[in-house]
Amino acid sequence: MTDNQLHAMFNPESVAVIGASAKPGKIGHSILKNMLGAGFKGKIYPVNPKATTILNLEAVNDIEDLPDEIDLAVITIPRKLVIPSIEKLGSKNTKSAIVITAGFKEIGGKGYYLEQELIEVAQKYEMAVLGPNCLGMINTHGMVNASFAAGKPEQGNIAFFSQSGALCVAILDWALGENIGFSKFVSLGNKAVLDEADMIAYLGKDSQTDVILGYIENVSNGQRFVQEAVQHSNEKPIIIIKSGTTSAGAKAASSHTGAIAGSDQAYTSAFQKAGIIRAHDVETLFNLARAFSTQPLPTGPSLAIVTNSGGPGIMAADACEKSSLSMARISAASIDKMKEFLPSYASLYNPIDIIGDAGAQRYIQTMETVIQDNNVNALLVLLTPTSSAADEIDEICHGIVKLCQNTSKPVFACFMGKKIISIGEKILMDGNVPCYSFPEPAIRCMEQMYKHYQWKNNPCPLPSRVERDKGRAALIMDRVKKSGQSDIVEFQAQEILQAYNLPVPKTALARSSHEAVELAEKFGYPVVLKIASPNISHKTDVDGVKIGLQTSEEVRKVFLEITGRSARLRPDAHIAGCLVQEMAPKNCKEVIVGFKRDEQFGPLIMFGLGGIYVEVLKDISFRLAPVTKDDAQKMIREIKSYMLLKGFRGDLPIDFNAVEDIILTMSQMSMDFPEIYEAEFNPILVNSEQAIVADVRMTLG
Repeated sequence: MTDNQLHAMFNPESVAVIGASAKPGKIGHSILKNMLGAGFKGKIYPVNPKATTILNLEAVNDIEDLPDEIDLAVITIPRKLVIPSIEKLGSKNTKSAIVITAGFKEIGGKGYYLEQELIEVAQKYEMAVLGPNCLGMINTHGMVNASFAAGKPEQGNIAFFSQSGALCVAILDWALGENIGFSKFVSLGNKAVLDEADMIAYLGKDSQTDVILGYIENVSNGQRFVQEAVQHSNEKPIIIIKSGTTSAGAKAASSHTGAIAGSDQAYTSAFQKAGIIRAHDVETLFNLARAFSTQPLPTGPSLAIVTNSGGPGIMAADACEKSSLSMARISAASIDKMKEFLPSYASLYNPIDIIGDAGAQRYIQTMETVIQDNNVNALLVLLTPTSSAADEIDEICHGIVKLCQNTSKPVFACFMGKKIISIGEKILMDGNVPCYSFPEPAIRCMEQMYKHYQWKNNPCPLPSRVERDKGRAALIMDRVKKSGQSDIVEFQAQEILQAYNLPVPKTALARSSHEAVELAEKFGYPVVLKIASPNISHKTDVDGVKIGLQTSEEVRKVFLEITGRSARLRPDAHIAGCLVQEMAPKNCKEVIVGFKRDEQFGPLIMFGLGGIYVEVLKDISFRLAPVTKDDAQKMIREIKSYMLLKGFRGDLPIDFNAVEDIILTMSQMSMDFPEIYEAEFNPILVNSEQAIVADVRMTLG
C-alpha cells in the first residue's frame, strides 16, 4: 500500500459517508455527527438515496453523483451493496475506504467469499481499504473522526490500532477517563486489505506519533510484520498485546520441538527479533504508553529511589533487584550534600528514606540532589500520604513536574493511596509525569524503557555464514521426496549432516549381522546399534537402540534381536538393517537443537537440555531464523539449566562454541530447505572439548 493512499485515508480533504442517515442511533448518523464534531475542515458528502440534507449538509443520492478522486469513503450500507459500491467508488478514483459493514470473513461461508471479492476490487483500483467489520478510524491532529465510537479522544502522541472493535470502544472510554491522548486510533476489523504491518509502516513515519500501541489476535503476513517493525522500532517504541496464545497445531507435531514450539513462542520470538515490547494486559499497555510518551529513555540501568516510608522503599528495591535494573550507588558527594538538610535519622543510601515527616522542601531538595548524581540514570519518587506529605502534596507534585522539565533523566512517581493523593495524581498527569499506585508496575515500565534504549543503541548483527554443500544435501532431499516419505530418519539424514559439516560420530549402515561386526571392529569397541528403517522414526517404539556393545558376539546377537523385534512389531516397515555407530566421548551432557516451521514467521529455532529433560522440564529457548551468533549465545544462556552447562562443583564447562555452531547450522538448514517442516538434533552430546550430533530426524511438510 502506498504512502499516498494511506495519507489520503488519515488526512482526507474530502470524505463521502455511504449510508449516511438523519436518524439518531444509526451508524451512518453517528459517523457523520462524529466527523462534524471533530471539526473536520474538508468537504463532507453524505450519500443517501432518499435524503436532501442530513445534519445541515447537502446529501448526494448516488455514488455516481460524487465528484472524482474523493480521498476517503466511509461505507455503512448493507453487506450486499458493499462490493458494487466499492466498484463505483473505484471507477471514480476514490483513494481509500473504510468498510464499517460486518458479515464478511468473520461469519464464514458466503461472507468469506464476499471478502475475497472485496480484496480483488480494492486491488483492481489500488484503493486502501480499512475493515470490513470495523469501528473506523480517528486522527485527532487532522480533525478526522471517521468512526461510530462514543467520545472524542484528546490529541496526543500515542497511536493505537486494534483487531477488536469492541476493545477499541472499551480502551477509548478508559483512556478518556485517564486523560490519555491519541494521535491516531484505528480499528482494523477483518484486515482484508490493510493490516498491522501497514499500520506500523505508516505510523512509524508519522511525525505526530511517538509511541505505537496495538492489539492483535493474529498476523496476516508474519515476515513483513517483522520487517516493518525492525525498521521502525529503532525510532519509536512499538508495544503490542497478542491474544490467543495457545496452539492446537502443536498437538499434531511429531518431534519434541514441534510439540513444544507453539504459536505463542513464535510470536514471542518475532517480537524479540523485531524489537517489539509485549504487554500481557491492557493496564500494562497503557502504563508503558504513558511512560514512553512522557519521559526520556534511561541511558543506564541505575535506579535511585526517594521515599518517605521504609516499607514501600524496600518493596521498590526488591522489584528492582528482580528486574534487569540495578540500585544506583549514590556518590559520596551527594550523600554529603543530603546530610546538610536531611535529619540525622534519615537513610542516605539507596533507597533514600527521608522519613515520614518529610514535607515539600525536603522532597524537592533530595530529588534535585539525587537526579544530578552521575551514578543515577533514573529516579522513582515514592510517597505515602503521611500528614506532612498530605498537607503539601500539591507543592511536592509541582516540584516533581519542574524537576522533569529540567532533566534529561526519566522520573516516575508512585503515590500509594487513593483519596488523599488524588489531587497530586492530577497535577502529575497534567505535567506529563507517570504516576503509579504501586512500585512494581513503575519499575517494570522503567525496565522496558531501558531495554528499548539498549535495542536502539545496539546495531542488529548480521546472520552468520555457514559453509555447506547445499547441492549435495538437495540431491538426498530429492531422493527422499521421490520415495514419498514424510520423515527423513537418521540413516538417511547422515549424508545431509555431512553436507553441512556437522560433527557426527563414525556411522555406517550394516545390512547383516556379519557387516555389523566388521564395522564395529573397524570403529573400535564399544559401539552403538540403531534400527535403520525409513518407516520407523521413533526408534524407542521398537526398543531399537542398544549402546555400549563390547564384543563381536554382542553385536551379532543384538543386530538379530533389533531387526527381528522391529519386523515383528512393525510388519509394515522396510527394515534396511542397523546403523553401527561409535560411542560418544565420556562425561558428555545432552542438549537438543531443533526447529519447527511456523505458518506466519517461518522457522522457529529451539535449544534446550536433551533427552527426557526437554519434555519434562521444557527448559528451552527460541529464536526465529535466521539466527545470528549473538542469538545463539543468548539462547544457550537463557535456559534455567545454563549453570549445569557452564560447569557446577568441579565440572568443566561445555564447548559453547561448538554448540553455537550447531545452532547456526540448524538455522541455515531451515532457511535452505523450506520443504522441511520440523527437524531436531537430539541428543547432541557435548563435553568440554567437542559436540557431536548423535541422532537426527526431519519431517517434510
